[in-house]
Amino acid sequence: MWIEGLIVELWKNVYGHRVYKEQTLTLSTIFAVANLMTPTDATILPPPPPPVTFYPHLPSTTSTQPSLSAATFMLLEIGHLYCRRRPQPPLPLTPTLLAAKSMAEGHCCASFPSGGDVLLGQKSKRDHCHHREMVAIIANHHRESLMSPFRGTVAQFEACIEKESVFGIEQIKESYGSSLAIPPAPVYTPTEEEFKDPLAYIYKIRPEAESYGICKIIPPKNWKPPFALDLDKFSFPTKTQAIHQLQARPPACNSKTFELEYNRFLEEQCGKKAVKKKVVFEGKELDLCKLFNGVKRFGGYDNVVKEKKWGEVFRFVRSGGKISACSKYVLCQLYKEHLYDYENYYSKLDRVKEKSCKRGVQGEKKSGQQSCKRSRINEAGDNIKLHHKGKDEEYDQICEQCRSGLHAEVMLLCDRCNKGWHIHCLSPPLARVPPGNWYCSECFNSEKDSFGFVPGKQLTLEAFRRVADRAKKKWFGSTSASRVQLEKKFWEIVEGSVGEVEVIYGSDLDTSVYGSGFPRTADERPSSIQLNEWDEYSDSPWNLNNLPKLQGSMLRAVHHNIAGVMVPWLYIGMLFSSFCWHFEDHCFYSMNYHHWGEPKCWYSVPGSEASAFEKVMRNCLPDLFDAQPDLLFQLVTMLNPSVLQEHNVPVYSVLQEPGNFVITFPRSYHGGFNFGLNCAEAVNFAPADWLPYGGFGAELYQHYRKPAVLSHEELLCVVAKNDFDSNAIPYLKKELLRVYNKEKSWRERLWKNGVISSSVMAPREQPNFVGVEEDATCVICQQFLYLSAVGCSCRPSALVCLEHWENLCECKPRKRHLLYRHTLSELNDLVIMMEKDTSEETTQKRNTRKLSTCTKDSPSLSKKVKGGHVTLAQLAEEWLVRSCKILQMPYSSDAYASALKEAQQFVWAGSEMDPVRELAKNLAEAQNWAEGVRDCLSKIELWTCHDDCEVERVKMEDVTSLLDASPVPCNEPGHLKLKGHEEEARVLIREICAALSISSNVSIVDLETLYSKASKSAIYVKESEDLSTKLSAVKLCLQTVRNCISEKTPGVIEVDVLNNLKSEIVELQLQVPEVSMFLDFAKRVELCQSRCTEMLKGSITLKNLEVLVQEYDGFTVNVPELKLLRQYQNDALYWISRFNNILKNIHEREDQENVFDELICLEKDGSLLKVQVDELLLVDVELKKACCRVKAWKVLRSKMPLESIQQVMDVATELQIGNEKVFREVSDVLARAVCLEEKAKHVLACEVQMSEYEDVLRMSEDLCALVPSVDGVKEALLMAKSWLIKSKPYLVSDLSVMSDANSLLKVDDLKELVLKSKLLKMCLEERSLLEDVLQNYIKWEHHACSALHDAESLLNILDVNLSYDIVFKIGDQITKMESIMKAEYSLRFDSLVIPKLQETCAILQWCFIALNFHAVDPTLKEVLTLLEDAEKHHVAYASRPFWRSLVDGMNWLKKALEILGPCNDNKRFDLSDVKETLRQYKMIKISFSLIVDQLLDAVKRHNVWVEEVKSFFNCSSGDRSWSLLLQLEGVGSTDAFSCTEMEMVASQVQKVKEWKQRGRDIVGVKAGEDNLLLDALSQILDSLDRSLELYNTTDGCNQNQRRFCMFCSCESGNQELSTCSVCMECYHMQCIKPSLGCGTTQSHASAHMCPHCHIIESGKISQLKIDAKRPELDMFVKLLSDADNLCVEIEEKVLIGEIVEKAVAYKDCLTKIVEFSLASLGNDPSVVFSKLSTALKAVEVAGVYDGESNSKFEFALARNSWRVRASKLLQPSSSSSQKPSIHQIRRLLKEGVAIKVPLEDYLWKRLTEIKEIGLQWALKAKEVSADSGALELHKVFELIDKGENLAVHFDNELKLLRERSMLYCICRKPYDRIPMICCDKCEEWYHFKCIKLSWVPKDYICPACKIDLLDEIEIEIEDNRCTSSSIIQQDRSNVKLKCEEEPQTPSPRPVELRRDAESKDISSRRRSGIERLLWRNRKPFRRSAKKRIQLDIFSSFFHVHS
Repeated sequence: MWIEGLIVELWKNVYGHRVYKEQTLTLSTIFAVANLMTPTDATILPPPPPPVTFYPHLPSTTSTQPSLSAATFMLLEIGHLYCRRRPQPPLPLTPTLLAAKSMAEGHCCASFPSGGDVLLGQKSKRDHCHHREMVAIIANHHRESLMSPFRGTVAQFEACIEKESVFGIEQIKESYGSSLAIPPAPVYTPTEEEFKDPLAYIYKIRPEAESYGICKIIPPKNWKPPFALDLDKFSFPTKTQAIHQLQARPPACNSKTFELEYNRFLEEQCGKKAVKKKVVFEGKELDLCKLFNGVKRFGGYDNVVKEKKWGEVFRFVRSGGKISACSKYVLCQLYKEHLYDYENYYSKLDRVKEKSCKRGVQGEKKSGQQSCKRSRINEAGDNIKLHHKGKDEEYDQICEQCRSGLHAEVMLLCDRCNKGWHIHCLSPPLARVPPGNWYCSECFNSEKDSFGFVPGKQLTLEAFRRVADRAKKKWFGSTSASRVQLEKKFWEIVEGSVGEVEVIYGSDLDTSVYGSGFPRTADERPSSIQLNEWDEYSDSPWNLNNLPKLQGSMLRAVHHNIAGVMVPWLYIGMLFSSFCWHFEDHCFYSMNYHHWGEPKCWYSVPGSEASAFEKVMRNCLPDLFDAQPDLLFQLVTMLNPSVLQEHNVPVYSVLQEPGNFVITFPRSYHGGFNFGLNCAEAVNFAPADWLPYGGFGAELYQHYRKPAVLSHEELLCVVAKNDFDSNAIPYLKKELLRVYNKEKSWRERLWKNGVISSSVMAPREQPNFVGVEEDATCVICQQFLYLSAVGCSCRPSALVCLEHWENLCECKPRKRHLLYRHTLSELNDLVIMMEKDTSEETTQKRNTRKLSTCTKDSPSLSKKVKGGHVTLAQLAEEWLVRSCKILQMPYSSDAYASALKEAQQFVWAGSEMDPVRELAKNLAEAQNWAEGVRDCLSKIELWTCHDDCEVERVKMEDVTSLLDASPVPCNEPGHLKLKGHEEEARVLIREICAALSISSNVSIVDLETLYSKASKSAIYVKESEDLSTKLSAVKLCLQTVRNCISEKTPGVIEVDVLNNLKSEIVELQLQVPEVSMFLDFAKRVELCQSRCTEMLKGSITLKNLEVLVQEYDGFTVNVPELKLLRQYQNDALYWISRFNNILKNIHEREDQENVFDELICLEKDGSLLKVQVDELLLVDVELKKACCRVKAWKVLRSKMPLESIQQVMDVATELQIGNEKVFREVSDVLARAVCLEEKAKHVLACEVQMSEYEDVLRMSEDLCALVPSVDGVKEALLMAKSWLIKSKPYLVSDLSVMSDANSLLKVDDLKELVLKSKLLKMCLEERSLLEDVLQNYIKWEHHACSALHDAESLLNILDVNLSYDIVFKIGDQITKMESIMKAEYSLRFDSLVIPKLQETCAILQWCFIALNFHAVDPTLKEVLTLLEDAEKHHVAYASRPFWRSLVDGMNWLKKALEILGPCNDNKRFDLSDVKETLRQYKMIKISFSLIVDQLLDAVKRHNVWVEEVKSFFNCSSGDRSWSLLLQLEGVGSTDAFSCTEMEMVASQVQKVKEWKQRGRDIVGVKAGEDNLLLDALSQILDSLDRSLELYNTTDGCNQNQRRFCMFCSCESGNQELSTCSVCMECYHMQCIKPSLGCGTTQSHASAHMCPHCHIIESGKISQLKIDAKRPELDMFVKLLSDADNLCVEIEEKVLIGEIVEKAVAYKDCLTKIVEFSLASLGNDPSVVFSKLSTALKAVEVAGVYDGESNSKFEFALARNSWRVRASKLLQPSSSSSQKPSIHQIRRLLKEGVAIKVPLEDYLWKRLTEIKEIGLQWALKAKEVSADSGALELHKVFELIDKGENLAVHFDNELKLLRERSMLYCICRKPYDRIPMICCDKCEEWYHFKCIKLSWVPKDYICPACKIDLLDEIEIEIEDNRCTSSSIIQQDRSNVKLKCEEEPQTPSPRPVELRRDAESKDISSRRRSGIERLLWRNRKPFRRSAKKRIQLDIFSSFFHVHS
C-alpha cells in the first residue's frame, strides 16, 4: 500500500491535486518505481514476466526468456506516456507502440478505462504537457537505475522513438539527464515559414513560454550560419571566476570596521574593554567577522545549534579545513563566549530600526536635528560633532553622492571615516536616520576581500582550448561525463564542499571590437565562405547583429551602439564557467545563440515570480545582502535551484546545444554554466510588449541609484513620434499614459509648493533618435532628465528629477525653476495619437476629449494664498488681461520681462493654457523686436561718436529685417529714426555698385575715396567687401607686373603667372606705362614656346637640340617645353656615357651574367630615348657575344650535355670570339667527354667485373659534362649492389646476426632473388651460393612435414586408447621435433611449417606431462600451470576424446590438491567436499592412487581433532587453560576441515586475543608477549599502593620511618635523598616528573621544599600539568566486566581486579581532600596546604587516571590558587610595600567569578569592599580634576591624602589631582585649557587675556622679571659711564640677566596643555614652551618684598570691578 501511496503523491506533483480517473497509472509503473526506489522491497510485489517477443526492439540478454527487469518496465512506461501524447489524429501502430499496448493489455489493463486502446486515445495539449512532466520526473529520479544496467537499451529506445517521430522527444531529453529534478522549459521547432520573422514568432509563443521565463528554439535544419571569425587569429581577454565563492563566500566585510563596532558594543553595552587579545582557533587567529557572518548566514546561533549547522559554519570560516566534532564544538563555544551577546544586540537593533521606520513624519522632524548632531567617533577614537554653518561659512560635511552640504538634518555620517551621505542619496534610500552606529559601504566592505570576476590574460582560442581541456580532464579524466555528473559536481563546487576551484571565462566580449560569430556586411569575408551564403546570413533577421533593429523593435530608434544591448556580446566558455542569477538591463528580452562547442545549462525563474526569488535570495544569503543591498545587480552570486524549489519558487531548465537559440523573457531571473569549451553570442531586444517592463526597470534603477543604460521616457516619446508597428499601440498608449500622469502629478505638486519659474530645455539636433545626445542626470538618483528637471541658482551645475526637488537645496521654492522638454499638452497629444482609427471623425473626437479633459482637470489645480485659495486658471486669466494691456502701451522692457516671467508658471501645463502660451509667444516676439530696434540705434549713435574706435557696427540685413515687420509688433518710438539711417545706407550701396560695374572707368584714387566713405558709415553694408576686394586686386596686379619686368634670375617666372596677369589686366582695365613693357615680354615667351613645341612634334637629333638649348640659356621664364627638351638632352648624354663604360674590357670579365643584364637594361633605356643616338645599333651585337660568354661559363661551372657544349663552341666561332680564354677551356672539356663516352659503351656491351663500372663513374665525377652512357653504367651498378644487400642475410652463416623474430627470412624473397640474379650484367660469385641455400631449405621442409605426420598418428592412437605405454613414444617424438625446430633453417626462415611444428610439439609435451602425473605427487602450482597451458589449445583440440579425458583428469587433480594444500581461513573445504572429490575420482579415466591415499588420511586426522575439541569444551571452566586452547587452534589450522568445531575454537581464541589487546591499548603496551601486559599491570598496582600509602601517612602514620623515594619506592642506596622541609617526604632529584617544572625544583632545592608544596603554597598552578594519558579507571572496570564472558581463566583478569579495587579506594581519599579544601572559606588559606600537597603527590604517583575525581581536584587547586593570590594581594610582603592597583583587583575578581568563588568567602568580600571604595574615590577624583578650579584647594589636598591612604593605588587619578592643585598666572587659577604663554626668564605661565597679549612675540619676559632686568641695567650704567648712550639703550632691550634663585613651589605638569582649535595664530614656539612645563619650573607663590613694592607695573593688567 505504501507503494501505491507513493505513486499517488508522484501523480499529484505532476497533475496537481485533482486526479482524474482516466489518468491512472499502470501497475507496471508502480512495480518499476518500487523496484527502483527500494531494491530490498522489490520482492514484495514482483512484476509478472511478459514474454520477450512482445518487445522486438529491446535486445535479449540470453537465449532463454526470463522476466524483464524493473528498468525495462520503466522504459515501457515512458514509451506508453509518449504514446498518450501523440497528436491528433492517432498515428498507425508502430512496433514500439504495439509493445507498449501489449504490455497494457496483457498485464493489469484494468487500470485503463478502455484497455490498451487508451494508449492511442486523443488527448488535449494540457495532457501532453502533463505527460511530458511525468516522464521528466520519472527520468530525473531514476536515471541512474535506468542507465546503469540498460545503457544500450535506453539509447535504442530513444532511437526508436525518434525514428517513429513521436512528439516531444526534445522535452524528454531536456530533463532526462538532469540531476536536480527541475522541470524543463518548452522547446520550439518553428517551420521555415514561421522562422522568417523572429519577433512575430516570439510574439506567438509568448503566452505559453513567458510563464517559464525561458525557452529554447531549434531553427529549421537548412538554417546553418557559418562562423565568421578566424579561429587561428582570434584572441580575447578573459576573466577569472572563483566558482567556489559564487554562493559559499563570506561578505566582503572590513574586519577593522567590524572590530571597531564590536569594541564599541563591549564598552557601551557590556561595560568591558576592547578585545586586544587574539582569539585562536586550531592554531590560527579566528576572524570574528567571518564567524559572525557565517552564523548569520544560517539563521543565527539558535538556529545553527538546532539544525546542527556548525559544519557548514566551519566551512564558511575555514574553507578547505578538516571538519571534526571537536572543531565544531570549539567553534560553537567560541561564538557563544565572544559573539552571542553581540548577536542579540544586533537583532534588537534591527527590530528598533524596523519600528523606527514606521514612525510618523512629525517624529522624524523632531528627532532629525538631534540625530544629525550626534557624536561620531572616528577610527582614532576622537569624538566629532557636526555643526551647522552660517551663510557665509563653509559646510562641515558634504554628501559624497550629490556633493551638497545642505539638509544637514538628514545627513548620515559614517562612524568610521566620518564621510557623509544624505539618507535619500543612499542605495537604496533610507526613510530616516537609523539608530545606533552606521558605516558606509566603503568602510563596511573590504576592498581587499571584495568578490568579483578578476580580469585575466589575453588568450588565443588555442591557448584557451588547452586550458579548458586540462580542466575537464582534471575533473572527469578522458571519459565523457553525463549531465547528471556535471550538474552535481558544479553545485557541489558552488556550495563550497569541494574546495577552491577557479576557471577562466571570455565573457562580455564586444563584437564591435573582437568580431561577431555571425556574418556582417562590413566585415571581411573569409575565403572558406561563399559570397551568396555570406550575404544571406548577413541580412538574416535571426542574425543577432540585426535583431535589435528589426521592424517592430522598440530599440529601432536607438542610434547609439550600446554594447550588449544594441551590439551583441560574445562568450567563450569552458567547463564550469558561469553566468550568475540576473535579469537583463531595463528588463529587456535577450536572445542567445550557441555557435559551437559543449552545451550550456540554463536555469530560469519566471518574471512573475521575481519578487519571490529575491525574497529567497535575501533570506538564504542575508549577510551578503546586508553588505551589498544591490547584490543582484553585480552578477556574481549563484544559489542552488533546489533551494528555490524548497521555498516554492518555480525553476525551469534548458540544455542549449550548438545551433540552438535561448530566449529569456522580461524580468526573468536566469543563470547557468557551461559543460565545456563553447562559443555563444547574445544580444537584447525589445518588442512592444516589453514596454511595461521597461518602465518597471527604470523605477528599479531610480530606487537603487543606478545609472540607466538609456532614457525610458525618451525612447517612448521618440517611438511615438515616428513610425511604429500597429501591434505596439496598446502597449505604447498604456506606458505613455502612465508617464503623462506621473509627469502631470509632479509638475502640479511643484506649482502648489511654490516652484513657479520654468523654462524649456534646449532643443535637440536629432530629435528622432535615442541616445545621440546625452541628457543631464539627477545628482541624487542618477537617472536621465529627459522630460523635466529642477534646478536652482545656488547650484547652477546640479539638477534633480521632479521627485527629488526638495532635496536639491535649502532655498525657498520660488528660487527654484522647472526645466521641461514638452508641455503637458504635447505629452497628452502623444497619448491621443495612439488611436487606431485616423479618420476625420475620430480626430474631432480626440479634440473634444482633449478639451473636456483639460476642462475637467484644470479647476482642481489650486493652492493656498493669503486670504484663501486660487486656481491656476484664475491666475492665467488675470495674466491674460494684464498682458493685453501691456501690448497696447508704449514699450517698456521691465513690464514685458515681468509679464514673461509670470507666464512661466502657466506654459508647462496642458492645453487649457494654450491662450497663455500664444500670448506669451507674442510678448516674446514683441520684446525681441523692440530690443532689436533699440540695440541698433544705440550702436549707430555709439559709432557716430567714436568712429575711429573698434565699435561693432549695425548690419544692413538686421536693420532691414526689423523695418520689414508688418504690422509693427509693439509701440516703439525709435522705429522712425532707424528708418532714416537705413535710407542713407541705401544711397551708399548704389554708389558702390556703380563703381564696381564693368563699364566704369574708375581710377585707383576714386576707389580708395569710396572705400573710405563706406568704412566710416555707421551701418555695415556687405557691398563694401566687394569694393575692398577690387581695390586690393588692382594694387596686387600692378605690383606683380613690375616684379616680372625687373626680374633677372633664370627660370623664376612661371608661364601661368604671365597668362594670369594678362587676364587680370584686361579684367581690371589697368592703364599704366608698365603694361606695354609687360606685353612685349609676354610675346617673346610665346615665341619660345612655339619653337620648342615644333621640335617636340618631329624627330629630334642631338645636334639640333644642343643649338636650341644654347640659344635660350639664361631665360628668366620657366617654359615647360624648353625644360623638357633640356631633360631629353641630359638623358641622351648620360646613356652614351653608360654604354662606353660597359665596353671597357668586356671580354675579360667573369661576371658575364651581370654584363648581359646591363646590356639588356641599356638597350631598354636606349629604346626609350626621345633623341636619336648612333651607339644604339652596337648594343645588339654586344648582347649576342655576352650571351655566348654566359653559356661558356655555365659549361665550366656545371655539368651540361655534350650537344649543348658543341653548340656553344659553334656560336663562338660564328661570332669570332673562339680564341678567348674561356672558349679554349670549353674546347678541352669537350674532348675529354667524347673519350669517356666511348669507354662507357664498351663496359655496357661486355660482362666485366664491378671495378670497371666503378672506374667509369669515378672519371665522370671529375668531368664537367654529362655523358649519355654513364647513366646506364650507374643504373647497372646500383642494381647489382641492391641485389647483394638483399642476398647478404641468406648468405650469412652466423645466427647471432639475426636479432629477433621480425628478422626471419622469407622463402618467397629467396626465390625471387635467385631469379633476379640471372638479370645482372656483371660477374658475381654470390649468385651460385644463393642457389645452394635455396636447395638446402627445400630438403629441411620435407623432414618437418614428415615429423608432423608421425605426431598426428600418435594423437590418433591416444583417441582410441589412453594407455601409459605410449608415453615413451611421445617422448621420442618430442625429441625428434625439437631437433628439427632447432635446425638452422627453422631459426632463419619464416616458414608456415614452423608454427605447426611448435603447436604440435606443445600438445605432445602437455600430454606427456599429464600422463606422467599418475605415478608422481605433483604440486598444485604444476597442475595450475598445466591447466593454463590447456586453455591455449582448447579451441583446436576440444573435440578430441583424449583431450577431454586429460583435461577432466587435471581438473580433478587440481581440486584434490587444493583440498590437501595448506589451510586458508578464507577458503577452507568441508568434509563433504572431500567425499564428493573421491566420488568424482571414479568417473575419470586417469589413475591418481597416491593422491587418493592422501585424501583418505586427511579425513582420518580431521575426525581425531574434532573429538579432542569436544572433550575440551565438555570440561569445567577451571580446567580449560589458555595454552591448551591455543594448541587446539594450531592443530586445527593444519589438520581440520571447515566445521562448527573449528569456528568455535577460532571464536574463543579471537575473544581472548581481543580482550588482551584492549588491555594493551589501555596500559599503552605494544603488541607482543603476554608478559609485557602482566608487567605493566603489576607496575600500575604498585603505583596505587604507593599512592594509598601517601594518604595513610597523612592520616597519622609515622612518615619518618620511610627512607625511600616517594616516587620510585626504592631504598636510598648510594643515591642521595632530599627531604622536604614542609611535608618531610624524601625524594630523588631525578625522580621528579617534568610536569612539575624543573625550574621550580632547582629554584627551591636550597630551601629543601619539594615542588608539590611549593605549587600549593605559591598558588602557581600554571606550572602544573597532570598527565591525563594514564589508563582510565572506567576502562579497567569495563575490561574486568568483559572478562566474565571468556571461556578460559587468565592471569591478567586477577591483576585488573586488584587494580580496580585499589583505584576505588584511592578515588575516595582524593574526594575527601577535595571536599575539605572547597569547604575552607576563612582568611587563612594555609589550613588546606598539607592535604592538597599530599593529594597532588598521590595523583602524580598513581598509575590510574579518573576523569571525574581529577577534574574536581583541579577545580580545588584553582580555588586554592585564587585564595593564595588574593591573600598575598591583600597582605603585601615587607620587601614590597607597593599597593595593588584597581586593575589587579578587578582581574582577580573576574577570575573568581569564573571559578565560582562563594560570596561568603572572606577574601572575596574583602576584595569587593576595596574595589567599591576605590572606584568611588576615583570617580570623585576625575570630577575634581576636570572642574576648572571649582573646588577649594584645601579640599583638593584632602582628597589627595585620602587617595594616598587607600588600600589600592590610583596613579593616574593622583597625578591629575596634583596637577589640579597647581596654580598659574597672576590670577592664581589652576590649568583650565585657556591659552597661555611662558616667560623665557622664569618659565612662569600667564594667560594671554590676563596680560592683555593678543599676539605671540618672538621672546617674552613677564613684568616681574622686567623689574629685575631694569635694575641690573641701571647698575651697569653707573659702573660704566664711558659707554655711549646707544649701547646703553641696546643693553636695555636685549641683555637678559639671571634672576637670583628663589625657593620654588612644586607644581605638576598639566596633562592636556594644548592649544584650542580656535587659537590658530599661536605659534609652535609657545607649544614647545608649554611642553617644557615641569614641576620644578613653577614660579613661587610669593615673591620677595623688594619685588612686590614695584607692583605698579602690573596696573595695566588688573581690572577693578565695582
